[in-house]
This record gives sequence, structure tokens and C-alpha cells, in this order.
Amino acid sequence: MNLLFLTFVFPLIGFLLLSFSRGRISENLAALIGVGSIGLSAIVTAWVIWQFNVAPPEGGHYTQVLWRWMDVDGFQPNFALYLDGLSVTMLGGVVGVGFLIHLFASWYMRGEAGYSRFFSYTNLFIASMLFLILGDNLLFIYFG
Repeated sequence: MNLLFLTFVFPLIGFLLLSFSRGRISENLAALIGVGSIGLSAIVTAWVIWQFNVAPPEGGHYTQVLWRWMDVDGFQPNFALYLDGLSVTMLGGVVGVGFLIHLFASWYMRGEAGYSRFFSYTNLFIASMLFLILGDNLLFIYFG
């Protein structure tokens, strides 16, 4: 489950690539980046769900601390991901449906103005949803 952070990193990378190359890439490349980033996230999500079900963590939940925000007189908020049964279900639903939406939109939106912008914003939306689902504390969820 050490790969849990990749579930939102891939959509964020897709968002950044599509945002900074807006209008300068072909529709095929925009679709490849948009659908591919969510597809990679779906593969990692499937792996995380499989690991969670085959070898459940102690206590029924898993926390992955990525780094510490700050340390102020004993107050130590972490940039951490929290995974339990509910978040596993929501993670699979959001990434699975998001991938299907991207796949369908790559065909349906073909030829429309703002094609790469659409994929850029939907990648950002899915990354934000994953922040909300996996956030360990309110400070982290705020970024979702």
C-alpha cells in the first residue's frame, strides 16, 4: 500500500502537463495524457484495493504519512493519507467512474474547442476528489 500516494499524483501530473501545454499539443496527445493519467491511477487503485482486501492492515485502517507540515509546540499536523473500508470503496468508485468518463469523453469531445482544457480540468477534479477521500486531517482535506 506504499503506492497509495500515486492515486492522486498521476491526475495532478496530467493536469499540469495539459495546463502548461494548452493549445500546443494535438487532440490525440491530450487524450493520451488525460486518459492515461487516470488509467495509471486506476491501475494503482486496483492494486491498493487488492492489497487492502488480501492483507488487511492492523486495526482495519492504513495511514501513509508523506511528510509533516509543521511542528509547533507539540502540534504536528501531517500530510498523510488515510485508507479504511469506506475510503477503499469510494476510491474505487471515483477512479473507476472517472476513467470511464475520460475514455468516453476522448471520443465524444473530439473536434470541440477546449479539448485539452476539458481533460486538464477533469484531471484536477479527480485529484481533488481523491484528496477529499484520502485526507487524514482537515488541513489536508482543505486542499481537496
